[in-house]
Amino acid sequence: MRSYRKELHFHTKTRRAYVNITPQVEAALAESGIREGLCLVNAMNITASVFINDNESGLHRDFERWLEKLAPEKPYEQYDHNGYEDNADAHLKRSVMGREVVAAVTGGRLDFGTWEQIFYGEFDGMRDKRVLVKIIGE
Repeated sequence: MRSYRKELHFHTKTRRAYVNITPQVEAALAESGIREGLCLVNAMNITASVFINDNESGLHRDFERWLEKLAPEKPYEQYDHNGYEDNADAHLKRSVMGREVVAAVTGGRLDFGTWEQIFYGEFDGMRDKRVLVKIIGE
């Protein structure tokens, strides 16, 4: 069994963003040479997420509205966590959207269902963040 590790780096221009990272993950898979196995993709920051869903802009706006209802950014003083930073809402949004995804690798490709894509969800952006891609298999 072999393993391959790569970090993806992000610095979004906005506090919240949804970035389709499927092409970067597919490139890492090609670099790995692994044909059969598993691909783990996880956010390496507690205020960001990695998830699988449809690449449809209306759905992304729906995520934004839904998450903002669940954990509104403001007023900042509504959260006990806020003090040094004002990102309690980002921690909560990440908890809902998830930390990582695992996708099967079959024939050297991500084994996705119809419309599935991998996304990086940023909830406290405008600074450097990382995503880990770890591929194991043969």
